[in-house]
Amino acid sequence: MNEETTTVIIQRYLDALPGDTAAEPVIRELLERAAGRLRLLCGTLLYKSYPRLTRPPANLETDELLDGVVAGLLTALRKTRPPTVRRFFALANQHMRWQLNDLAQRLDERPAAAALAESGVAAWPTSASGLSPDARRILEVIEGLPEDEREVFELVGIQGLTHAEAATVVGVSQKTVQRRLNEARLLLAERLADLRPPTPPGDTPLT
Repeated sequence: MNEETTTVIIQRYLDALPGDTAAEPVIRELLERAAGRLRLLCGTLLYKSYPRLTRPPANLETDELLDGVVAGLLTALRKTRPPTVRRFFALANQHMRWQLNDLAQRLDERPAAAALAESGVAAWPTSASGLSPDARRILEVIEGLPEDEREVFELVGIQGLTHAEAATVVGVSQKTVQRRLNEARLLLAERLADLRPPTPPGDTPLT
């Protein structure tokens, strides 16, 4: 099923959501229809931005993340009614980030293992999540971007959607996606300027 058809079907289910408990069957059908795209987004975000969580001790897999996201959406959609496909996937992205950040934080807070390996040598303690302080700051700055720019940056820059796919999800033209992506990158470059490596003396422009 292509992206355009999926978007149309998801929008129909969103439009059909009643405002009472009778919505449960519709919500479940909506999530079943959206499962393919949700799985793609979960896998892209997990392996591109949180690769350490795919290795021991977490060993997180795409389907495990997807199961958690679907469970979270099932609960959230009982209380909220996203009016558009864009808002639906924004809600899904939020649940993905919550789950991944929570797991990364819990792993980082675990005390270093004291058990010895089979060889009798203590294992070298490492960061379980693989997120350095700089990486955490970058994520916080991304979270602080204006909503439109953050949404496009996450879809294209983090989750790996094409400009055309992001435009379909957001409901704007590809030119608007490109403009918002450029603005997001400029803001990130400005707010994270201190993380840039120092310019070699030979490259310093003359005044």
